[in-house]
Amino acid sequence: MEQLRRFLDSVLSSIRDLLPIVLVVTFFQAVVIQQPLPEFGRILAGGLMVVLGLAFFLRGLEQGLFPIGESIAYAFARKANLPWLLVFAFALGFGTTIAEPALTAVAAEAAQIAADGGVILNQQASLERYALGLRITVALSVGIAILVGVYRIVRGWPIQYFIIGGYIGVVIMTAFAPPEIIGIAYDSGGVTTSTVTVPLVTALGVGLAQSIRGRNPMIDGFGLIAFASLTPIIFVMAYGMII
Repeated sequence: MEQLRRFLDSVLSSIRDLLPIVLVVTFFQAVVIQQPLPEFGRILAGGLMVVLGLAFFLRGLEQGLFPIGESIAYAFARKANLPWLLVFAFALGFGTTIAEPALTAVAAEAAQIAADGGVILNQQASLERYALGLRITVALSVGIAILVGVYRIVRGWPIQYFIIGGYIGVVIMTAFAPPEIIGIAYDSGGVTTSTVTVPLVTALGVGLAQSIRGRNPMIDGFGLIAFASLTPIIFVMAYGMII
């Protein structure tokens, strides 16, 4: 009964989150465009699926992903095994990024645009190779970012110096990177921090900060997502320079 109540709370929360989007679309459709919604039944059914999907996703985070990330962080902290913790941090960043549906979609679209622009051959093998190379580049960058972020938490280093230094590097590389890759690089930094990566990485950072004496979860536990958004920009621009 308690589980059902929590799920219903998640459904209501999803409805509240989606309500502003529904109101905006309805207003512009009725007042500005002044046309009825096309295929209203399909839109209504799709909206219901989105609400239920968000509700299941939120419950899955609470029951599965967050506890997994925190428990693993606690276990590594108790064992005081830094090398294996860093290996796990890299593997987690790499694995979750490869699994990101948003990154897969952006990489496929980037490959097609590159082929249309004559950057690569417009053949299936070339498209797949370009998209896979982009995905692996981004995944490697996120793995390294999570590794550095975890090491920062362990050592207690301030995050602002890493972020400032990273964005200085982004600005410098933007001046030298091929124009065709700059937009893709910046978008790659955004799509990496999505449904799969964020819950596990956040749980890892917060759990690690809570389990290390002298660390504040609010100050030290967060910030891994910023690393995961920053490093793909640098790596993808470097990827564009190389290829």
